[in-house]
Amino acid sequence: MSSNEFRFFLSCDINLPVTFRVDRLEGTLPSTNSPNSGTGSATQDRKAELYVECALYIDGAPFGLPTKTRLESAGPMYCWNELITLSTKYRDLTAHSQLALTVWDVSCGKDDGLIGGATILLFNNKMQLKTGKQKLRLWLGKQADGSYPTSTPGKVPRHERGELERLEKLANKYERGQIQPVDWLDRLTFKAMEKIKERESLKNGSSHLYLVVDFCSFEHRVVFQESGANFLLPSPIASSNELVIVWDPEVGKINPSEHKQLKLARSLTRGIIDRDLKPSSNERKIIQRILKYPPTRALSGDERQLLWKFRFSLMSEKRALTKFLRCVEWSDVQEAKQAIELMRKWEMIDVCDALELLSPLFESEEVRAYAVSVLERADDEELQCYLLQLVQALRFERTDKSRLSQFLVQRSLRNIELASFLRWYVAVELHDPAYAKRFYSTYEFLEENMIKLTAGVNGEEDGFKKWQSLVRQTELTAQLCSIMRDVRTVRGNTQKKIEKLRQLLSGLLSELTYFDEPIRSPLAPSVLITGIVPSESSIFKSALHPLRLTFRTANGGQSMVIFKKGDDIRQDQLVVQMVSLMDRLLKLENLDLHLTPYKVLATGQDEGMLEFIPSRSLAQILSDHRSIISYLQKVHPDEHGPFGITATCLETFIKSCAGYSVITYILGIGDRHLDNLLLRDDGRLFHVDFGFILGRDPKPFPPPMKLCKEMVEAMGGAESQYYTRFKSYCCEAYNILRKSSNLILNLFHLMAGSNIPDIASDPEKGILKLQEKFRLDLDDEACIHFFQDLINESVSALFPQMVETIHRWAQYWR
Repeated sequence: MSSNEFRFFLSCDINLPVTFRVDRLEGTLPSTNSPNSGTGSATQDRKAELYVECALYIDGAPFGLPTKTRLESAGPMYCWNELITLSTKYRDLTAHSQLALTVWDVSCGKDDGLIGGATILLFNNKMQLKTGKQKLRLWLGKQADGSYPTSTPGKVPRHERGELERLEKLANKYERGQIQPVDWLDRLTFKAMEKIKERESLKNGSSHLYLVVDFCSFEHRVVFQESGANFLLPSPIASSNELVIVWDPEVGKINPSEHKQLKLARSLTRGIIDRDLKPSSNERKIIQRILKYPPTRALSGDERQLLWKFRFSLMSEKRALTKFLRCVEWSDVQEAKQAIELMRKWEMIDVCDALELLSPLFESEEVRAYAVSVLERADDEELQCYLLQLVQALRFERTDKSRLSQFLVQRSLRNIELASFLRWYVAVELHDPAYAKRFYSTYEFLEENMIKLTAGVNGEEDGFKKWQSLVRQTELTAQLCSIMRDVRTVRGNTQKKIEKLRQLLSGLLSELTYFDEPIRSPLAPSVLITGIVPSESSIFKSALHPLRLTFRTANGGQSMVIFKKGDDIRQDQLVVQMVSLMDRLLKLENLDLHLTPYKVLATGQDEGMLEFIPSRSLAQILSDHRSIISYLQKVHPDEHGPFGITATCLETFIKSCAGYSVITYILGIGDRHLDNLLLRDDGRLFHVDFGFILGRDPKPFPPPMKLCKEMVEAMGGAESQYYTRFKSYCCEAYNILRKSSNLILNLFHLMAGSNIPDIASDPEKGILKLQEKFRLDLDDEACIHFFQDLINESVSALFPQMVETIHRWAQYWR
């Protein structure tokens, strides 16, 4: 289309009444409405009742009678959303036609009732009819002036326009279809715009009032032309041999025949024919490709139609159900009913797919209830793997006492470990104002039902005692918070704070040394703890002074935990849960990489417990022993073993390095340094402190994999057979975890509404980054080459060469 070509209607040809919508009032009403009444008198006890008076002016003279909206009193956001139709038709308008809008408050006296007014021209300076949303600044205390030129223009003066006005203009163009929609980018853009709006409103305060009106839009632009004028269109055909573009007026419209065909294809009567339909060889290939799509990928119109067409033949394919349910037009009652009937007859899906049906994409209560019925088949161990996400999925339910909520409570009543974790996961979310009521409803439901439980035949506690044992966990964490406050007030070094801690535990708080009754450990509810050992409790040397506590257990053992206050550990809790899940998935494929999924539990927004694993940081080991090999030679010597280390210890080290290299790559773990890489005496390496995930990293140019040169040196260098074995374990683990990519993506999708920092900042972007790491476009063999290249890139960064980018990666570990 050349710049000279333009499709339009003439205003003189439009025989329709002038129509617009009075939308809402933005801003805060002034404390006093009369301009003469002084600023001191505020109308605090009065509730404003507003209406908008709309009058049309043609060439400065009133034309027809003014029209009024209904009264609106639901402040502070006054929203009429009322369609106004004037008696005047578009063909009767002139170039200087104006709409005068005045806001009145009937709750005041006659003199004080005027809020303000604004006037807007119906045609712009290009003589085109204005369409879409228009934001008019009100002149406070003035009635809208319809004279031409007006003294109350609603348009914000050019010199006062900022970023907000520019964005609103673009949003208006988008709504009118003048900007091409890009679904995923639009969602990100509108979120960013909301943040800018909030920032601008805080910066500028609420000194102005704005009235938003929505003008009627037409298929093409409307250009002003007086009736009866001699208007000749120039011929678009040039004398040269240029191509002439002829516009089809039906472009962009719904094709009636296609729409009719779509409705017929999905009609109930059509179902009789569709039952016997079988896909052709080519269609079967397309369907198989669609079924391999990750849960984050939306289906195109043709793909949806194809799955609907062969829905009956796909009923034996359990993987197809989630994709089929995405094809359904849920607003069509008959179609939704047919889909629900088919869903109940479908081959039973896996638990992984059931988690997808609990995501925010599926609102149907029947679909969500079906997903819960599938989850009922999972055993307690598997259910505990997903419990954190299932609690977050309560946000997407339509009612507080949903089928999911009831299921979680009923299963928890049969297993005290599930009950303990459910109680903590729900209790932490009570701080979220948007969903506090929903989570409290589940908390209350758990409490009510547990207290009703009777004592078991084999000496099992009754429900009331069980609930009290869980409540005492909260009392314990409250006392630990109190201890931390007291310890932090102590002036001096860490040793003085440790002395104060032991003094408190032995003296004022001696009841913590021996509990009146055993308490279930919050980290491992099956373990009963009986008290704290003061002499073996300590404080870490860091800004928050976390406690390291040693608890006695009922069976005569010890349990060591770290208690933190002042740090949100919900992100650590999620990452360690994922490490634990991936460890389980690898072991199911007979690959044990000796991972250390230590236990983490957030007990509040800024507090929580972590299992203490005796270990040393690589920084400390390198400082004391100069190399990892020297350290392992000391703890596991073997003259005949590789590098003077026992073969078992070295194999454990290599496997754990491989496991964490793959997992930290997939989860995009950032901020890795030698202080948060720990090594256990048996050779297991593991990571701690997950403040940056999903690709975020405070350091510039992080290498693709978190693999420090000291780790490679401990395997004998990049040319050794042990390093080759390390790469082999990495590739094997990567391909195993890729098979479960849908499960991991579904679990992260359920966390989309959570308050975990690196997810809450941009859930869609984070999940897409995670999806990219799985390289689902490659087969297993191609993935082995891809991952080996990735390792080689990272190792090249460790042995710096004369390449700037690689040098930057090397800086990461300095």
